[in-house]
Amino acid sequence: MKSKDSALLSLEYTFLIIVCLFSIFPFYWMLVAATNESVDVIRGKITLGTYLIENIKTMHATVRVGRAFWNSLRVTVIGTLLSIFVCSLAGYGFQIYRDKQKDILMNILLLSMMIPFAAIMVPLFRMFSKMHLLNSTFGFVLPSISTAFLIFFFRQNSVSFPLETIQAARVDGLNEFSIYLRIYIPIMAPTFTAAAIVTFMNIWNSYMWPLIVMQSQEMQTMPLLVTGLTATYVTNYGLLMLCVTIMTLPPVVLFFTQQRRFIEGVVGSVK
Repeated sequence: MKSKDSALLSLEYTFLIIVCLFSIFPFYWMLVAATNESVDVIRGKITLGTYLIENIKTMHATVRVGRAFWNSLRVTVIGTLLSIFVCSLAGYGFQIYRDKQKDILMNILLLSMMIPFAAIMVPLFRMFSKMHLLNSTFGFVLPSISTAFLIFFFRQNSVSFPLETIQAARVDGLNEFSIYLRIYIPIMAPTFTAAAIVTFMNIWNSYMWPLIVMQSQEMQTMPLLVTGLTATYVTNYGLLMLCVTIMTLPPVVLFFTQQRRFIEGVVGSVK
């Protein structure tokens, strides 16, 4: 019996190792490709090369990756902070102050998640054009400040929030905004972290809206820069993979440094 259990356990571990290798391989190939010449990448070379320095020199000579990286980082941080603030307030209000009218409004918000962005892209562009918000940071982040998904996410995680704590704080004389800042945010820290990671990745990888609203090279973000490298007559895949590697670093660092809180926030734990 023990031998069967050991064999089954070994089979499970073998399967998990194979799945992990398949998951890690694209990242490994991306890093390896950044060190190889374009011809070697096309040939499918999967070992480290000696062309990294040349790719870096080509990157500095042909693209403004520093400017694009800063643009992406700026709009992503601003958009994430504003989105978390607005959506957490909305989720807090929907759960703590519940009535039939708010439930109907929440259902309408959930229905809005079924509308694809392509359906509202043209009206958004015309509206932002009339408001003179094109080619601006605020024009980039405004559509992502409030999303139905994040509001629903905060509302669902607030179900386990101890209402007795809010009632005790009200008795002590705290107003609602002070309760939100001094009690709700610390207790719901894992939820805020998970929402911040998801929002950061969504804004950082956003392509369609910045392609429309960011109309100058000075406001170009990393996804637009990487896409532009494939629009040339001959694609330098070594340079392309180097820029993709640089673009991948912030989300990867954020996720792995906050992985524990992300998992806690996803499962809805409250401490």
